This record gives sequence, structure tokens and C-alpha cells, in this order.
Amino acid sequence: MPLYVRREALKLWRKICAEVSIEIPILAESWKHLLGGIVFQYIHGLAARGVHYLHRPGPILPDIGFLFIPELGRDKGYISEALFTCIFCSFTLWTFHPFICQNKKIYTVLMWCRVLAYLVASQVLRIVTFYSTQLPGPNYHCREGSELATLPPPRSVLEVVFINFPRGILYGCGDLIFSSHMIFTLVFVNTYQKHGTKRFIKQFAWLLAVVQSLLIIASRKHYTVDIVVAWYTVNLLVFCLDRKLPEMPDRSMAATYSPPLPLSTKDKESKSRGEQYNLLNGVIVSSAD
Repeated sequence: MPLYVRREALKLWRKICAEVSIEIPILAESWKHLLGGIVFQYIHGLAARGVHYLHRPGPILPDIGFLFIPELGRDKGYISEALFTCIFCSFTLWTFHPFICQNKKIYTVLMWCRVLAYLVASQVLRIVTFYSTQLPGPNYHCREGSELATLPPPRSVLEVVFINFPRGILYGCGDLIFSSHMIFTLVFVNTYQKHGTKRFIKQFAWLLAVVQSLLIIASRKHYTVDIVVAWYTVNLLVFCLDRKLPEMPDRSMAATYSPPLPLSTKDKESKSRGEQYNLLNGVIVSSAD
């Protein structure tokens, strides 16, 4: 058993090293796109923190989703977060499967460049939207009477720059339309829909996206409009960007390509006689040798 484990571990290590040698040149060309996308995640968090200073609690707005979907309660808000964490981690692991699996269809670096492009475009629209109109938050810590519903003016620039992480992220208010959790969820599901290979996983991923939407409403973290706007905005945005951005290379097609076998001595002699015959008859043929 230890010998088998050692042999398999050596094979896995070789796969990882081989994939790293392939991904590093791609990373050298695309690192600016990755860095820009990662930096914008901080800018998005900074914008969400900033709108919290503008938030003013008030009565919860009439919402059809709140009428038909039972409320989970303050103590069960973790359910939607747990599902989102599973979706996020599952997608992240899938993007790194070329380092382990034999069958590869994507390049990890290029995949994350494409995902970050989707996220940045969606988040730009989200920032513009929630700064345009501030709605009273339906979440428990954003309601009237909660100490976290409003923020006092910042005492220093550092207080804004560090966005009180992670508390400022978990207990934000005012960044409602449209849901950030649904942006990530729909971007991940759309990406796997196009580049994934397992049909049942694609169908299950869309089911999880629907369940995630219902759980967010049941947790009263967003109004129903925040979820509905996310569904059509993100899906349309991904569709439009896919038409504008260059097509992703498909590694599975490259893997199925087999180079021509070397010619035998007899074949080479036959090919040589055929070329001589063509030359005598005035026919010019390019050789592949």
C-alpha cells in the first residue's frame, strides 16, 4: 500500500509540475488582467462600505417575495451563506482541475481572466445602481433600532480604506440592487455551463442558483427585485461579453489531435518516386518533410 501511494503521489506531482510549466507563460502574459480584476474586488468592497454611510433605515418595503416565501429568521441566516460557500469553493476547485485530472478542457489562468471580466462588468453596474437610489435594508441589522443600520462619519481615512474587514463586509447595508451573491453565483454557473463537461452538474448548478435565490429572500438579506435584476443583468452581460471577447481555447480538441506517424522506408521511397514523377511532368508539390 505505501508503495502504491508513493507511486500515485509521484504521478500527481508530475502532472502538477507539467501543468505549472504550461500555465506560467500564460500567467506572464495575462497577469495584468488578473491583477486588475482582483484589485477591483477591493474597489467593489470599498464602494459597498461607502454606501453604508448613506444608508438610512426605514420601514421594509412591500415585497411579493416576502409574502410567498417564509422567513427563515435571524438565527438561520447562515444557511444561504453556507450554500454560497459551497458554490464558490466547488467552482474554484473545478478551475484548478487541469493540475490534477488527465482530461483537460480549460487553462486555469485564462478561465479566471474571463471570470474576473464578468465579475468586474457586473460589479460596475451594481455600484452605479445602489449609489443611484438607497433603499432601506430588509436585513435584521439594517432595520430601525439596530446600531449597525447607520454608520457615524469616518474618523480617519484608514477606517474607510480598511473597510472594517470582515465585519464591514458581513454587516453592510445599502448595497441592495442587485445582489452580489447572485453575481458570483450566476457568473460561476454560466461559466461552467459553457466550459464544463458534465451535463448533470450543469443542471444541478442551475438548481442551486434557484435555491440560493430563494434562500437569500427567505433570509431577508435582499428584496426580490435585487434577485430578479441580478438574474437578467448577469446572464445578459455574460452573453454579450462572450460575443465580444476572444473565444477560449479548448484543450480537449488539442488533446484529441494525434500527429501523423513517421513514414516507413518503403513509404518514403514510394513518395520520392512520386515526387520525381510530378517534377518530370511539371507539377510542383510541397513536401511535408
